[in-house]
Amino acid sequence: MNILISGGAGFIGSHLNDALIARGHNLTVVDNLVLGRKENIEHLIGNPNFRFIEADLLDMSKMGEIFAEGKFDMVYHLAANSDIQKGGKDPMVDYNLTFNTTFNVLQLLKEFEIKKLFFASTSAIYGETYDVLNEDYGPLKPVSNYGAGKLASEAFISAFSSTYGIQTWITRFPNVVGERFTHGVIYDFIHKLQRNPNELEVLGNGEQCKPYVYVKDLVDGIFFVIDHAHEPYNVYMLGSNTRTKVKEIAAMVIEEMELNAKIRYTGGDRGWVGDVPEFRYDLTKVNELGWKAPHNSNDSVRLAIQKALGK
Repeated sequence: MNILISGGAGFIGSHLNDALIARGHNLTVVDNLVLGRKENIEHLIGNPNFRFIEADLLDMSKMGEIFAEGKFDMVYHLAANSDIQKGGKDPMVDYNLTFNTTFNVLQLLKEFEIKKLFFASTSAIYGETYDVLNEDYGPLKPVSNYGAGKLASEAFISAFSSTYGIQTWITRFPNVVGERFTHGVIYDFIHKLQRNPNELEVLGNGEQCKPYVYVKDLVDGIFFVIDHAHEPYNVYMLGSNTRTKVKEIAAMVIEEMELNAKIRYTGGDRGWVGDVPEFRYDLTKVNELGWKAPHNSNDSVRLAIQKALGK
């Protein structure tokens, strides 16, 4: 199968590349390298089934050329702004990088009559709620521009899927951790402790509590959903039924770095504007399909810390 991945030089996309190449597909990765990194895909350069193109999804002229040449059977769309704090400071970031990139991909699918789409969505579409979240939960009230961009993307994907006969798989991710990550709580804690091994500043009160999933488990889940869900429009949550508190992550990072650092909390129930202090997933739907993450939330966090430290 000829496949295009948008955002394939990024954290999750680069792991998806590895799995798709292992499955024997011909793969074209498009990434503007704003958040993606060339080193994430360097090991694939030279593989006859792999091609990397540095391009921007907002450049429709260039993207039209790529799609005309590629004759793709399926698109995996992961390109988006993944820095919620950055998007909160400037709404245009998520309007362009999260929503408009999706709309452009949809236009290209329609123009080139591509009938299969995978879309990476997020728990951020739900907003702030203490309810247990499932695929049918609503109303959806995102509190971050990133979540709003993803929700608007899902709405247009639903319409295009129905109107133009595009079979679609959407998976909603929780917090994803593992090698090649470029931001997030583990990344921040490690870098803070490298600068000051005596004290770790933690934004909020440390009680923020969320499910974390190891990136390779997530990729496994994506393929399981695509291989086993056959409706025209498929939406699944992926992740863990367990959760981890930020203060637990702080303690694990200090332990794995073999430090005796003091933890200093900045206070408040969240780290920044747009942060959701806690959420939990109901994974009944994907569990009944036959998939369960091999690692729980705490194990995913510890494994990601160890990988980041080269252990």
